[in-house]
Amino acid sequence: MLWQGAPRWTALARRAFHVRKVAVYFAIILVWRIFADLSAGETTGEVVVGALWITALGVVSIGGLLLLAWAMARSTVYTITSRRVVMRFGVALPMIVNFPFAQIHSAQMKRHRDETGDIPIILVASTRTSYTVLWPHVRPWHFTKPQPMLRAIPDVARVAGILSDALNRFLAETEKGAEHADAGTANRAGSDPTPTS
Repeated sequence: MLWQGAPRWTALARRAFHVRKVAVYFAIILVWRIFADLSAGETTGEVVVGALWITALGVVSIGGLLLLAWAMARSTVYTITSRRVVMRFGVALPMIVNFPFAQIHSAQMKRHRDETGDIPIILVASTRTSYTVLWPHVRPWHFTKPQPMLRAIPDVARVAGILSDALNRFLAETEKGAEHADAGTANRAGSDPTPTS
């Protein structure tokens, strides 16, 4: 095992569950409701009651998303070994998915301002996986060819370096093994048959 870690739940809440966008949405609805009630001649008490309903709905919605992000981050473990990437995730139904390096074409990295980031993994064409099963541990909007993703990883540059080194070592070993196999085949093909009496 070369590295093991989990998503930072606050970053997961922002980028996978879009908590900030939901908060902005409810803020706009709240301002619109207050303006509409005042324009309709509602009393101050009625305006406050209407605003409180919107605020309560927003708090419940945002709180639910935050709780879900925390639970998902807590139940997720990403592991990089010298031969594969393993994802363990799932709140109600835990799952383990592993991607041997032989199935990985390449990997990318996206770093955010909070020093967390994402590492999407591009699989070889023959590898099949499910966007729905992997979500939210998958690159957004890549439905036809899902890309598993280590998401909201702290110190993402270091983790990406570990994965890059492991993939490069695996590739070098694979190429070296293939060269040895080719050399052995050539030697056998070029040797003289043993004479028989």
